[in-house]
Amino acid sequence: MTVDYELRGHVAVMTINRPDARNAVNTDVAQGLEAAIDKLEADDNAWVGIITGAQTSKGWIFCAGADLKQMSVDPAGMNTAKGGFAGFVQRERTKPVIAAVDGPALAGGTEIVLACDLVVASETAVFGVPEVKRNLVA
Repeated sequence: MTVDYELRGHVAVMTINRPDARNAVNTDVAQGLEAAIDKLEADDNAWVGIITGAQTSKGWIFCAGADLKQMSVDPAGMNTAKGGFAGFVQRERTKPVIAAVDGPALAGGTEIVLACDLVVASETAVFGVPEVKRNLVA
């Protein structure tokens, strides 16, 4: 599964789990994150959600943004009807979601962070939108 969901007390922890691809968003991640938010919204025992990224062989990475391999084949697959990019960025929610960022959150990863209600970042957190350097729309 590319997005792990774990309920810890009243906190739903949603982990983007594609360490081999720097936790980049593809269709599976978008659908998984949308399903995780659906679960959070439906569960009365879950009061708040946390989105984080899995540890990779190079350390912690929140999300490297869109999976560029998929982007060249099926860019629309990274969007869902309810949530937009990553199944989350444009999602209407009733419960707060916190981004727990350790390591890079780049491009679409930064978009996910900006869509959260609160951000908790480690000293190694890095945020950026590199598309701007190449005159691309982010």
